[in-house]
Amino acid sequence: MAEPPLPTGYVTQTRSNLSVTRLFGLGLTPGKLRGLQRISNANGTLTMVATDQNSAMIGLIQEARGDKSYSPTYDEMVDAKCELAASMAPHASGILIDAYFGALSAVASWSLPPRCGMLVRIEKSGAKFTSGPAKDLPMADYEEGLTVGKIKRMGADAVKLLAPFEPSQHDSAEHQMAFVKEIYEECQRHDILMVLEPVAMEFVKSRDPSGKSIKESKKAKDGDHYVIRKPHTVIETAKYLSPFCDVYKAEFPGTMGYDDNRHAENLRALNEACAKPWVLLSAGVDYEQFRKQVELAVAAGASGILGGRAFWKEYFAEKKKSAEAGAKYLREVCAERVREINSIVQERATPWFRRYGLTMEQLRSTRTAEGWHKRYGGTMGRGSASVFRGDETY
Repeated sequence: MAEPPLPTGYVTQTRSNLSVTRLFGLGLTPGKLRGLQRISNANGTLTMVATDQNSAMIGLIQEARGDKSYSPTYDEMVDAKCELAASMAPHASGILIDAYFGALSAVASWSLPPRCGMLVRIEKSGAKFTSGPAKDLPMADYEEGLTVGKIKRMGADAVKLLAPFEPSQHDSAEHQMAFVKEIYEECQRHDILMVLEPVAMEFVKSRDPSGKSIKESKKAKDGDHYVIRKPHTVIETAKYLSPFCDVYKAEFPGTMGYDDNRHAENLRALNEACAKPWVLLSAGVDYEQFRKQVELAVAAGASGILGGRAFWKEYFAEKKKSAEAGAKYLREVCAERVREINSIVQERATPWFRRYGLTMEQLRSTRTAEGWHKRYGGTMGRGSASVFRGDETY
């Protein structure tokens, strides 16, 4: 299958030998480049699985037990993260995990195999604005105790940031963009990959007499006014935010069963809007629907996926039946789903380097200039040690 056309503005290199200076000019510094290699398949496509959704996972455990008041223990959550990683990571290029429950236990237990990239989320789950025009709307904020530098030190290959965003909600959009840029700048400073996940947020429709915001109801996401505006929101958000990341994790710009005749057009527009390689998120839809979305997305230029609940959300109900039933479901359903999507991605997705106008042949012939390590990181060094001497051995 022929690769999809590149977005307007991307120029393919034609020289067989590429200077690393070209990569630096594209923002592909050593840490960023190595991060992309670590979370990618061998051909530059991305098949990543998300297990960082703590609130959603707790809700699924409560649902499986039939008890909304049940609070899973720390150890129960840790075991769930390790079980999910161990079953799906062998068939994925990367696993997204949280630091609180999952990252260290998954690495220490070898539930996350050495060849699989590790992405760690940095955002606080469920944070909201507490005052001002955006009161009660979702906001981006740091998970307590986490920084970009700390995620880098724990051995992660990428930092993931979830940032609810609605371009027309000016009061919140400005804050969210500033926070996205702050994290991006920190990732540049620490030379670690950044994966950005914007999601559409509810409108503030009006204010009650006390000034409190009146939002769309939770059911509004299933209503016409949401599905009508969703494609525009997803595409416009990519124009705003995709320059401030290294991999852009996008929602599907439409609703299956509602605007099916527009999906291909909307996905092409999303592909054009993305300044960086992009992958499709699953948003908790059922697996069969996600598979159809993936096929459409990679045909339009997506570099792969970063899906979560579509792969594993039924696992907790199976595990509640018995440990054996849960293990069988992981082995025969969850892992098989990842294998199937991985096959689609590796065969049809656009390698991330194609978004930069590069080929694998050029990358394999890339070479550095002598002394690059002295200039790397913004410091040249001082004194005689910073001067190359031809009669010395390095």
